[in-house]
Amino acid sequence: QVQLVESGGGLVQPGGSLRLSCAASGLIFSIHDMEWYRQAPGKQREWVAGITSGGSTDYEASVKGRFTISRDNAKNTVYLQMNSLKPEDTAVYYCKAARGGGPHEWSYWGQGTQVTVSS
Repeated sequence: QVQLVESGGGLVQPGGSLRLSCAASGLIFSIHDMEWYRQAPGKQREWVAGITSGGSTDYEASVKGRFTISRDNAKNTVYLQMNSLKPEDTAVYYCKAARGGGPHEWSYWGQGTQVTVSS
């Protein structure tokens, strides 16, 4: 039974910061690539950031320089540090774990955590 549990969301003012966490269980965390996605109401889910099992990172252009993804394999946790937040960052944020295995990718999703950026 694989579980991904996001936490750390909430209401912040523009320019503020939040750190999201995603705690994983029921999988070999260290061999999975980890990613963050977000989805605003009525909009498509979009990719935000990723970190490979080897520690390489990549970011969506609009968050590059503001967000930092990291992982702690000893804690089975991936983080998303979010600085200089903007109203357009408002969304439900989801974490995803993925690994290759045969003809398709095996992936797992968390339930999401709400981030609201507003005055």
